[in-house]
Amino acid sequence: MAKNILLVLGHPSKKSFNKALLDAYQKGAEAAGAACKTIYISDLKFDVNLADGYKTGKADELEPDLAAAQQLFKWADHVVLAFPNWWGAMPAIAKGFIDRLFLPGFAFKNHSGKNFPEQLLKGKSIRILVTMDTPKFWFYLVHRASLYLLLKKVVFGYVGFDPVRFTTFGFMRKSTDKQRNQWLQKVEQLGTQFK
Repeated sequence: MAKNILLVLGHPSKKSFNKALLDAYQKGAEAAGAACKTIYISDLKFDVNLADGYKTGKADELEPDLAAAQQLFKWADHVVLAFPNWWGAMPAIAKGFIDRLFLPGFAFKNHSGKNFPEQLLKGKSIRILVTMDTPKFWFYLVHRASLYLLLKKVVFGYVGFDPVRFTTFGFMRKSTDKQRNQWLQKVEQLGTQFK
């Protein structure tokens, strides 16, 4: 079955290994019959600051690039997000993109008398590709993959993405060309499976 796949680059640079990972995923997905579209967050023109949260009208006044991004999220069956783990989180531009994009009425809707919101992005899945200069064992054992718990439960799961899957690439600083090529092949294979 053909799928609509949205590839989102959360790294500020299109020369990054994160971009290469997205390209590999796209190659596999398109070979398997998927339709792919991309968002390079660093190319978008928008204010990353959700100024007063949802208290002012600004949250409803989207810049054209964000309005177009929302349409792409609606179009997608599956999202692939790639970013580096910087200081235990995604880069500021990627966080600002989510802050400004996942608004009430688009990503979730609160209802009077209900403790939890309606998940407006339900029915979509997401694969998150994360590079890091932390050794993988350290990230899982010492940091307990806290970034992943946050993204799975508090961000993407909150608005309905299911499943939320992660693939970790580290320790980037010590990686060899051979290892990086193996990682790219792994991601291309994930693309052929649309997951």
